[in-house]
Amino acid sequence: MGVSALGYVTLDVSDMDAWLKIATIVFGMQTTRRPDGAVDLRIDEFHHRFTLYPAATDRLHSLGWEMASPEDLLALVEKLRGLGFTVDEMDAATRADRKVISGYRFHEPMLNAETELFFGPLAHNLAFAPTRGIAGYNTRGLGLGHVVFHVADTDATVAFYRDVLGFSLSDYIGWDGIEAIFLHCNPRHHTLAIMNCFNGIQPGALNHIMIEALSYDDVGYAYDIVRDSGVPLFMEMGKHSNDHMQSFYIRTPSGFCIEYGYGGRLIGPDWEVRNYDQPMLFGHRMVG
Repeated sequence: MGVSALGYVTLDVSDMDAWLKIATIVFGMQTTRRPDGAVDLRIDEFHHRFTLYPAATDRLHSLGWEMASPEDLLALVEKLRGLGFTVDEMDAATRADRKVISGYRFHEPMLNAETELFFGPLAHNLAFAPTRGIAGYNTRGLGLGHVVFHVADTDATVAFYRDVLGFSLSDYIGWDGIEAIFLHCNPRHHTLAIMNCFNGIQPGALNHIMIEALSYDDVGYAYDIVRDSGVPLFMEMGKHSNDHMQSFYIRTPSGFCIEYGYGGRLIGPDWEVRNYDQPMLFGHRMVG
């Protein structure tokens, strides 16, 4: 009855124009503007995977975790309530906003994030129409991508996501006083990673969101676009040691990063947990 995928991310953003620039020219996302000023971003058959809400302050608005069935959704809601969490059912307006059949909301204290559990995302009747020529995104059966957060207590956070939300351990990386733990909920190598706090980073900070291309050429073209257009590059092209993702990172107008990659490993029945001493096989050098 655990989570099956990362379904969507919603964000409050103070610079909508800057966000739409990177969404369209770098990532080729399809945009739909709402009458209230919010913008939905589409990358696959889902109506949208991101929603940007205009706001005075940048912050993560919510994480949307997809459930495989209505029964799994209700069972997890009851489990959370049994543990003392206040879990509220989405009203009709929120369900319409998220484009889901049913959903519930609670505040998750480990990530300090407004967290939504849902079933039945809307599949659009029209094909995804990217704003530049790309092959698309690797989401089918795997979800949007992955998210990485800094937390005060890595052990307690991992225990919550394993024991309550149904994630499984993928592997560990530790280097230079940094600890990262990777968790999966479907064949994607990791949908969630947890990092300790260092260099003044506060608990609950969103480190990055990863989206995965269907073509390595798409990632290479985007890398050139970033370097030529002045979009702030955070980490150069490289390949990760654990999931073998070939990727680069940009810094968003909201401060956290987006990783754009290709070729991530998949978890199978013969998967063995490993402990690595560096996050990259090559590249991924920080900029600045």
